[in-house]
Amino acid sequence: MSNKISTLGYFKKRLKDNGFIILDLFKNYSDKDPRKWSIMVNPGDESLIITCSLSHDFESPLFEFYDKNLIKYSTSSMEVIIEKLLVDKKLTNNNKNSPYYKPKTS
Repeated sequence: MSNKISTLGYFKKRLKDNGFIILDLFKNYSDKDPRKWSIMVNPGDESLIITCSLSHDFESPLFEFYDKNLIKYSTSSMEVIIEKLLVDKKLTNNNKNSPYYKPKTS
């Protein structure tokens, strides 16, 4: 199923659709490692690193948000992630002045 929140492509698309700038960091973790992938949101500005992990301890994927502090969220809702980015972390979306901004092509 490709519309799972733990699927990197789906996660990135939903963030990009909400105006965030995404930079891939790593996606080839070992099979023994619970981490699936890591991205950076709004590089150069807030530079928040998000790592997705799958763990038997949680029903939903675990997302680690790291800037100067590490915060962990277990959720299966993209809306929760976006709310955490905008409200809790106060990240900027639709920042067209960033050197990493790439306009959508039709």
